[in-house]
Amino acid sequence: MSWAESRVNAVARRATGDVLQRALHLDGVLLGLVALLSGLGVVILYSAFGGSIAAVQDHLVRLAVGAAGMIVAAQIPPWQLRRIAPWLFGLGVVLLVAVLVVGESGGGARRWLDLGVAGFQPSELMKLAVPIMVAWVIARSAMPVSTGRAAATLAIIALPVGLIGSQPDLGTAVLIGAAGAGVLFLGGIGWRLIAALIGLVAAAVPLLWQFGMQDYQRQRVLTFLDPTRDPLGAGYNIIQSQIAIGSGGIHGKGWLNGTQAHLEFIPERHTDFVFAVMAEEFGLVGVCALLVLYLLITLRGLWIAYQAQDNFSRLLAGGLSLTFFVYCFVNIGMVSGLLPVVGLPLPLISYGGSAMVTLLVGFGILMSIHTHRRMWSS
Repeated sequence: MSWAESRVNAVARRATGDVLQRALHLDGVLLGLVALLSGLGVVILYSAFGGSIAAVQDHLVRLAVGAAGMIVAAQIPPWQLRRIAPWLFGLGVVLLVAVLVVGESGGGARRWLDLGVAGFQPSELMKLAVPIMVAWVIARSAMPVSTGRAAATLAIIALPVGLIGSQPDLGTAVLIGAAGAGVLFLGGIGWRLIAALIGLVAAAVPLLWQFGMQDYQRQRVLTFLDPTRDPLGAGYNIIQSQIAIGSGGIHGKGWLNGTQAHLEFIPERHTDFVFAVMAEEFGLVGVCALLVLYLLITLRGLWIAYQAQDNFSRLLAGGLSLTFFVYCFVNIGMVSGLLPVVGLPLPLISYGGSAMVTLLVGFGILMSIHTHRRMWSS
């Protein structure tokens, strides 16, 4: 390629980036990483469903809906999010209370509202509303956050966490609690208060075990400590998952050739345990590639937070990025046997509409913070 052709290509790439940033408020780097991860998810799901085109088409429709939500979210400037933060959080709390009163039950839990044409899970809304609300509270005063404001913020976080935990949905409650705590940590909470909180949580564990957990949740914790205590019952999922991950070796068995997945030894192989399918077919090499993708997306989010022009945007971008990291860490940890099973999907890989749409809207907010920063400063 000649020097002139290289220059033309470079100008074209910059022009494309300008269109994405100025016209659509999309960050090209983050968009490319998310698209690459989503494409990998389609490939893995095709195998997890045993080569079902219909299932993949359904997933693509949901992915398109999430992409539309991401583009819409990217058009909303951060200062508009700050204005609606209390209203958004209040709406989420009202909907969570409504779920406990008139929500739809299924699988021993009450988590959905019937909207006639589809079910709606208000806890998905709180995955975004809580970090936005916490960032709004902290950014209203000087940083680092004072002890009194930190205590008020913890009470704000505890309200939706308690409501979601009572549905019961322990995995989502933990994730939302981590999202709020992540923003609070970035706000400069003191180490003495952190130590006090750790001590408080440790002291509350016996009470939570006795009065706050269902029987199946206690079984999950006991199975985490010793999966072989009930290998054909509570420990079956994690044992089969570990066999699949270990049998993948360095290079894996090859796409569509995973015996543990296709002989249906892996339960929920297209949702919570899809990581085991991926590890079996693509091996350690594929796992490392996936982890690098997740790490790059997290680092890009933290870079956007670093470049943000005000405390609210910085806290929100950092909180969303840390939440995404916790999402990945908890799913891979539970499928690998390093954490108890809490029922969280693998981000942008697992089959499921609401969680994927929420994640993509969160990326849209990150892109908005990045592309509106010059307008904010001016």
